Amino acid sequence: MGKFGFSFSWKRLLGITSAKQSFARKTGVPTSKAGVERKIGKMLLQLIFGKK
Repeated sequence: MGKFGFSFSWKRLLGITSAKQSFARKTGVPTSKAGVERKIGKMLLQLIFGKK
């Protein structure tokens, strides 16, 4: 059985998560793989079909 309500992340401990979030907010560039794919897909669709 696992312990409920407890999780540990070394990235959060070192501040990596908050730094990535801050960077993404300031630049508008997502730092996750899914976010990058979503942004590129949106740009391609706008390029093909034009802005609405």
